[in-house]
Amino acid sequence: MKNMPGFATLHSVLHNFETAWLFTRSDLKTIILPVMTFANVLSPRHNLLALSCSLCWLWFQLFQGNVSNQSYAASEDALNKPWRPMPSGRISVQNARALRWALMVFCLCYSSLFSINVFMTSALFTVLVIVHDDLGISGHPIGKSLLNVGAYFCLQGECFVDQIYNLAGRSSLDRTSITALLCSGLVILGTIHVQDFEDIGGDRVAGRRTLPIVAPEGSRIYTLFVLPLTSLALAYFWSLGYLCSVLFVSMGCGIGLRCFLVRDEAGDKITYRLYNVRILDQYYPLIT
Repeated sequence: MKNMPGFATLHSVLHNFETAWLFTRSDLKTIILPVMTFANVLSPRHNLLALSCSLCWLWFQLFQGNVSNQSYAASEDALNKPWRPMPSGRISVQNARALRWALMVFCLCYSSLFSINVFMTSALFTVLVIVHDDLGISGHPIGKSLLNVGAYFCLQGECFVDQIYNLAGRSSLDRTSITALLCSGLVILGTIHVQDFEDIGGDRVAGRRTLPIVAPEGSRIYTLFVLPLTSLALAYFWSLGYLCSVLFVSMGCGIGLRCFLVRDEAGDKITYRLYNVRILDQYYPLIT
């Protein structure tokens, strides 16, 4: 049966789908879930077609960005994430870089089917990917954080504005939506370095200067305080009730304390998962 042409074709298709999935698997919890949660929380109406278009657009943008990023981080991934396509031998670095440019063209063409705003956002996201990977800004702790915030703004804003918000019958952002976008960007700018703690070994091999490498102790102390403080600021800003505020701030305190006390790779991975729950949790005030 394995020698049948149809079986071989099906096996090849499934193999390629799995490779594409492995490029973006890590982003399910860290980007796709938070961005889609943000878009749905603020959407005036829930439209299944708009949601599907938004999710598809988001995944292809991430696919493009991840293929580019991982093609420059094969040695790092061999230590940190050996299951990814290049370290596991599913695709070569050369083919991955060719795929990256093909995906760039596809994403721009796909985005042009929606509106000029979607196309321009896809183009901006592509520029951010080029600056991050090809120009080597990913190795600078501040530059990397700024580019991450820019990418989040592109993905969050576009999924919300053009593919959920406008398709739901509204044409402009209200004040709450703009404020939520800004708050989200500021929180990510100040705390996104949490993702780098688990990758210290690989980042050293790749020559990156992330915050946990530049300031090993200082970055832990900073995180210990910044997560509770941002939680407290958001609770005050969104006027949460007493019980909700206590729970909201307690989560920030707990994750900050864990980041300071637990310093092995396995522990940092769990801390980062909890941090992503914290990112989701920051949208709770918008529905209360």
